[in-house]
Amino acid sequence: MHCRSLVLTAASDSAPLQADDIARARALLGDAILQDDELMPGRAWRALFVAAETAPLGDFRRRVADALAHRPVDVNVVADDIAYTRKQILVADMESTIIQQEMLDELGELIGKRAVIEDITSRAMRGELDFEAALKARVAMLAGLDAQVLDDVAERMTLMPGARELIATMKANGAYCALVSGGFTVFTQRIARDLGFDEHQANTLEVAGGKITGRVLEPILGREAKRHALERIARTRGVDMILTLAVGDGANDLDMLAAAGLGVAFRAKPKVAAAASDLPNGAVVTHGDLTALLALQNYARADIVSD
Repeated sequence: MHCRSLVLTAASDSAPLQADDIARARALLGDAILQDDELMPGRAWRALFVAAETAPLGDFRRRVADALAHRPVDVNVVADDIAYTRKQILVADMESTIIQQEMLDELGELIGKRAVIEDITSRAMRGELDFEAALKARVAMLAGLDAQVLDDVAERMTLMPGARELIATMKANGAYCALVSGGFTVFTQRIARDLGFDEHQANTLEVAGGKITGRVLEPILGREAKRHALERIARTRGVDMILTLAVGDGANDLDMLAAAGLGVAFRAKPKVAAAASDLPNGAVVTHGDLTALLALQNYARADIVSD
């Protein structure tokens, strides 16, 4: 029987990992474990184990996740060559990933249409609506709004917990970090500058005479463009795709998650999380903050840089 080495990571930051949590996971993997350690004591435990080459990764994840379902713990299983490599490129979605807001929803509040726009946003992120059509429909509702409000609304942006540490730590270790968003450059440029991203890419709202026209300039940056951005950056920098990391929360992120060496669905919509979980290179973070992405790359607590 052909075997392969896999790494299971159990992580939580909302409640400390307990000895009983680790014992349950150890018991399920049993003699298959080659070694295990607390990568981040109280936050992340991992185990290197062997399994049949044909065994689905998702089966191991589900077994351990089910055993720990009563606890806020994220369980992921990836091949050892993925888990033990620190990535040289990070491509991150911005809204509901690096920041806590969806900025079109915030703009919708100014025109009394937040609920309508939020509904379209949620359906698009779940993959129920075409991303480009949903984007254009929401932007059209903003026609005539004073462009000055873009700067005002930008002040509402708050970082996702762990965002600063994720970027600072990866950059301190030589990684190239790109912010690639289906949102707008007026917002990505601020976050990119604040966190030290090496580049940012997003859509551009058309403004004329100091007013938002209700149109987005072409080409639209959507699902396919995000994957192309990841591939372009890797190719330009001469980095193998296995050394890339992509993170996002919506259906328009799935192509880049699948293409990356490690694709992480972060606090994602259920269908997106399920799709990422089934990827051979996929991971799902539901309970943890963005420092969970560091644990998935073999960073210990002492390695984390606070900018």
